[in-house]
Amino acid sequence: MLETMRDFFNSRADGYEQHQLNAIASAKEFYPFTAAQLPMTRAARVLDLGCGTGLELGYYFRLNPSAKVTGIDLAEKLLRILKEKHSENDLTVIHGSYFDIPFGESLYDAAVSVESLHHFTKDEKVPLYAKVHAALKPGGYFLLTDYFSLSNDEETFFRQELLRLKASQGICGNEFYHYDTPLTAQHETEALQAAGFSQVTILGQWGPTYTIKAQKTPA
Repeated sequence: MLETMRDFFNSRADGYEQHQLNAIASAKEFYPFTAAQLPMTRAARVLDLGCGTGLELGYYFRLNPSAKVTGIDLAEKLLRILKEKHSENDLTVIHGSYFDIPFGESLYDAAVSVESLHHFTKDEKVPLYAKVHAALKPGGYFLLTDYFSLSNDEETFFRQELLRLKASQGICGNEFYHYDTPLTAQHETEALQAAGFSQVTILGQWGPTYTIKAQKTPA
């Protein structure tokens, strides 16, 4: 049975970190790798989309303890764990959907998202990425570490399967349900470019998981 995104992650809060690190191939490599690509300047401002319990932030705060991070997530139980872990860091948490919450303009040196955005379509992502682009300072960048479909056929299959499951369970409306529907890396790149990012580069790859850097043009 499909569960709403919020309910899915809240119900698994206690075992969330163990699952992320041990059930996802190469997670113990790509979480610290992603953190190391974030800005190391003093008091750097970073926006984290779908931060969960902040596995990437744990590595990042060790590298840059002065960083000022804003994390957004739908699951309040995960945010509670995050706040408890980093009570001594400059961390602001926002409970809600990153599709709905305003980010502001030209506020952040970087934005990051790890293992969160593989649930949405290209059409859903473009306006979200445009909002991220506007929230970054000139020359800022967005780091996306996530897993991707290996072909257009695979991408289409996942999306059609979600629609089939929703129909079979009588689910309608626009609420997000937990079911993985990753884009191909090419379609992800196109979404970032359509949102205004001037340069999109693959920084690392672990099988179907990539770290992608999308740069905002400097002033």
